Amino acid sequence: MSLNLEMNALRQRYLERSLSPPEMVAQLDAMLAAEEAGGSHNIWIRRLTLAEMQAYAQPLQARDPASLPLYGIPFVIKDNIDLAGVPTTAACPAFAYTPEQHATVVARLIDAGAIPVGKANLDQFATGLVGVRSPYGACRNSFDAAYVSGGSSSGSAVSVALGLASFSLGTDTAGSGRVPAAFNNLVGVKPTLGTLSGSGLVPACRTLDTISIFALTADNAAQVLAVAQGHDAADPYSRAPQPHGFDFGSAAAFRFGVPRADQLAFFGNEEGLPLFRAAVARLEALGGAAVEFDFAPFLETARLLYEGPWVAERYQAIRGFFDAHADALHPVTREITGNAARYSAADAFAALYRLKALQGTATAAWRDMDCFVTPTAGTHYRIDEVEADPIRLNSNLGYYTNFMNLLDLSAVAVPAGFHGNGLPFGITLVAPAFQDAPLLRLAARFHAGEGLTMGATGQPLPPAAAMPAFPSGQVRVAVCGAHLSGLPLNWQLTQRGARLVGEVGSAPDYKLYALPGGPPQRPGMVRVCPDAGGAAIAMEVWEMPATAFGSFVAGIPAPLGIGSVRLADGSSVQGFVCEAYAAEGAQDITGFGGWRSYLAATQSER
Repeated sequence: MSLNLEMNALRQRYLERSLSPPEMVAQLDAMLAAEEAGGSHNIWIRRLTLAEMQAYAQPLQARDPASLPLYGIPFVIKDNIDLAGVPTTAACPAFAYTPEQHATVVARLIDAGAIPVGKANLDQFATGLVGVRSPYGACRNSFDAAYVSGGSSSGSAVSVALGLASFSLGTDTAGSGRVPAAFNNLVGVKPTLGTLSGSGLVPACRTLDTISIFALTADNAAQVLAVAQGHDAADPYSRAPQPHGFDFGSAAAFRFGVPRADQLAFFGNEEGLPLFRAAVARLEALGGAAVEFDFAPFLETARLLYEGPWVAERYQAIRGFFDAHADALHPVTREITGNAARYSAADAFAALYRLKALQGTATAAWRDMDCFVTPTAGTHYRIDEVEADPIRLNSNLGYYTNFMNLLDLSAVAVPAGFHGNGLPFGITLVAPAFQDAPLLRLAARFHAGEGLTMGATGQPLPPAAAMPAFPSGQVRVAVCGAHLSGLPLNWQLTQRGARLVGEVGSAPDYKLYALPGGPPQRPGMVRVCPDAGGAAIAMEVWEMPATAFGSFVAGIPAPLGIGSVRLADGSSVQGFVCEAYAAEGAQDITGFGGWRSYLAATQSER
């Protein structure tokens, strides 16, 4: 049986006992050797030996595969993130050191059962979006070796795309966790700043850096994020994950922003606009309402990153090494980092003042949308093109990415099709901080409808799997009567900030009654025994802030109340129920299938 490293497929084999972690590692080692012998993509700075991987795999033999969320899952680490006992180089051999302990995120993943495979190549000191600024060789694209892999997390992305790891860790300051995802047909998660600890990370811009995740599918990425995130007292920039709010990612209706047409840029790529328009149409087919918005403040923020004193922060990150060993740096990295001398403390404050103003302007755009979508990159360059014009072309690749961390946004890059030359095209879904989970759910829905394969493996995309639970700060409630959309009591939901998730049906074991009294007239839904003539009742599920739920429930008069309602798919949700005594003498309207149908029938009779 071939080794499919998609996380759910691999986990199933472990649960069936048709594969063990040591057996997986032995097969993977052979695959890694074959890839290197077949024409290197320059993925690795330091690949672990079979014995080193087995040191992580063998102890798992004593554990139940169901006991660890990442049991036996192989992953790759960008070589600016520490793995104990293995040198960290940041793609600069003269900088190398050997850490005694894992980075916090790496430790969490290993504790959850994941197995490290090696340290991946990158644009030196995480400076670049191209993957060519490395003394270990230009990392080559997984679909066409003449093209850039994207960077700076180049080897991290290519290793997963080629099926040599289930997931990988990158970093993202200006797009390094998203551009390589787009160029290699992967999902790339740029989490909310601080939710993945930076302890054990060689910083690029410490105030803006985040560890990122590359995976074959959105649900795979969500599984990794659930394990990796969490507050770390050792990192002063760490933030505890917060409830995400309205789950637009699984809602039947949501609002997504699209930049004005004159603000889109594809840098000569004639296929970019049609591919992006097709992606927008796909989001609309999922229930999204497109809202045009002004992208200008986001673009101006992006320009601050390399035209302002954040370049000086890159210098500060390696100041002692740079001052003593500038000649050890890649020429382009040295040129960019050396520009720090241009900026004064006064320039830094001026830029911070301008950023604060732009943050206010950008925040206003969120009143009209739950998320927005852009291309991840407008075009894709060959390696020789980038080497001939390294700074300008790199800047073009950051057009849709450089603003993200300055504005404290969350983002997920997701595959969206292919160019005529066979190279992938991707989009990025963007939302405010702590909206990572809804973005991943929307990405999963979008990705599932594209008919794509996983990375460059040629393996078909599997059916979407369940995602781990993330705290939402929301309560879902199913309504069946006067609280339905457009009916007299719906305002009691909307005034509390509730949003419609979608239309559902109950399990087929309820009866619906028209209760006496009103206005407005109300139904009562009563659960009955399986042989008592129950039916599926049409309902709507709404989602409201948990802080508003108590006042909503307090306003519900007897004999109605809120209880657990079983839905047609077997799940349960809080919803309107009726005390059984109230059905005595009430009109049985179960045959109408729902309150709207009953109202329509009674109105037509008048």
